[in-house]
Amino acid sequence: MLKLSAGLLMFRLSREKEEVFLVHPGGPLWAKKDLASWSLPKGEYPESEDAFGAAVREFEEETGIRPEGQFTALGQIRQPSGKLVTAWAFEGDCDPTTITSNLFSMEWPTGSGRMQEFPEVDRGEWFPFDVARQKISKGQVDFLERLAAHLGCPMASESAG
Repeated sequence: MLKLSAGLLMFRLSREKEEVFLVHPGGPLWAKKDLASWSLPKGEYPESEDAFGAAVREFEEETGIRPEGQFTALGQIRQPSGKLVTAWAFEGDCDPTTITSNLFSMEWPTGSGRMQEFPEVDRGEWFPFDVARQKISKGQVDFLERLAAHLGCPMASESAG
């Protein structure tokens, strides 16, 4: 069965630089990972749900921020896992230190029989496009490139990452 995921890529513009807002997955399996482990806020949804509605819901669940504004479709990307991700971009701003995420439960440590709760997202941060290219999951780089092309801003080449 095809897994579907949808998300939103928030960006902000200034005279000095264009930046995107990425989130880092929570939980012990991601705690020490940084490069190629960040993501746009996104999540899975059933085929019966509207992709854009799912993207808005997931963004709010993972950040505590209600996304508003004009949304630009960034299309779909098939992840290396086979999951199909659909994304939109919107201009916004936030203080990353104030985001709040929903929680998930998992057995930790593995094999211990103890269930623990962790935030789905443990932090968010603003990154200029060249840094975001290094931080974001490799399967999502195309979303950055599509947004950079839409905004007409330069993005560092792959050799930068």
